[in-house]
Amino acid sequence: MTIISSLIYLIASVLFILALRGLSHPESARKGLTFGIVGMALVMVTALFDPRVSEWLWIIIGVGIGGSIGAYIARNIEMTALPQLIAAFHSLVGMSAVCVAGAAFYNPENYDIGIPGDIKLVSLIEMSLGLAIGAITFTGSIVAWGKLQGIINGKSVVFSGQHKLNALLGISLMVMLVLLCATGSAFWFWGIAIFALILGVLMIIPIGSADMPVIISMLNSYSGWAAAGIGFTLHNNLLIIIGALVGASGAILSYIMCKGMNRSFFNVILGGFGGNDSVSGVQDMGDRSAKIGAAEDAAYIMKNASKVIIIPGYGMAVAQAQHALREMADILKADGVDVKYAIHPVAGRMPGHMNVLLAEATVPYDEVFEMEDINRDFAQADVAYVIGANDITNPSAKNDPTSPIYGMPILDVEKAKTVLFVKRSLGSGYAGIDNSLFFEQNTMMLLGDAKKMTENIIKAME
Repeated sequence: MTIISSLIYLIASVLFILALRGLSHPESARKGLTFGIVGMALVMVTALFDPRVSEWLWIIIGVGIGGSIGAYIARNIEMTALPQLIAAFHSLVGMSAVCVAGAAFYNPENYDIGIPGDIKLVSLIEMSLGLAIGAITFTGSIVAWGKLQGIINGKSVVFSGQHKLNALLGISLMVMLVLLCATGSAFWFWGIAIFALILGVLMIIPIGSADMPVIISMLNSYSGWAAAGIGFTLHNNLLIIIGALVGASGAILSYIMCKGMNRSFFNVILGGFGGNDSVSGVQDMGDRSAKIGAAEDAAYIMKNASKVIIIPGYGMAVAQAQHALREMADILKADGVDVKYAIHPVAGRMPGHMNVLLAEATVPYDEVFEMEDINRDFAQADVAYVIGANDITNPSAKNDPTSPIYGMPILDVEKAKTVLFVKRSLGSGYAGIDNSLFFEQNTMMLLGDAKKMTENIIKAME
């Protein structure tokens, strides 16, 4: 049975690798998801038939409850709530690592790692690392969920001596790890758990809303490493492999996100931007005024264009305007207009947010372009239709050295002949920074709900 289980776990590991590969592109995402589902089903069935499993009742009850909750959430979750859902799920992975570490510490004989008070040194090291990373992931993910959900203030929460306190907690954790391995004492075990839980909160609260996409991918990486650490404790090769895959892919994604924002990963962890206390609005723009337009104006301009580039953002997600947007694009294409979509790597509140929404609206994949592939096209575009995006189009990132987002690569929408900017108001975006693009001569602001405005444009076109 052990050989068969190992073989099935190996097959499942390959399926998980193929799942990650498939999820790297919208066109292959469904296939990748299928690979992941099949791999997880194989793992669950194999685990149930493990000779060490002597009681199925509680396992079946747990799977039934968890599966029912998961199915309900999957069927009812709004697309705009996916980022906070992911953060919440990461917290569950972290807590499961803490629970498994506790079970292994108090019942080591069931895991073949020793007896109470005399656990193998290598097992104590693996267990303590899984415990610490899992606890940090749990509370850090809860804070990230609260910020995204609006329960916790999205601005950066800082106080005097914060970095020194975090450093002290980190050093204390390492000391307690050594003491736990040296003594095997439950005192140090729970000391690690408590200090890690506190550190998880203090690491995330200073991070502003604008850096949340990076934090989500970082917490994803943490959850993977926590699972890998516990995999060593359980002598479960599959858990080690899966944890390493999630941990490494999350770390790589965090790096890609930081690169897309021209941000240092350590700078994000030490405070991030988006936490300034500047008042949103246009009061800092002097006596400049914005040109306000209507749906009829936008319809006339786009119907007479030859090339239109659409830039979706979080406002589109909130309004669920992707289907109306695709309908508008279909009308334009029927009239011979060249229509493309430009996606910034940090558009929305999680990596790939806009790609998922456009795929849901059956937008052809060959019309969707990443920033580096389409930025050069804006200078030849007649219209840039910005729907709910803000910070990723803000010229301050290029021309204002005092701006908190200075140096962040943005979509060069200001180079288009006409910029149609759909937004509820002239207020600042997610990062709390005013957008000078609102007041450019070639910009027309279309104030209102993104879906309703797009539908009105469609009516005007017809």
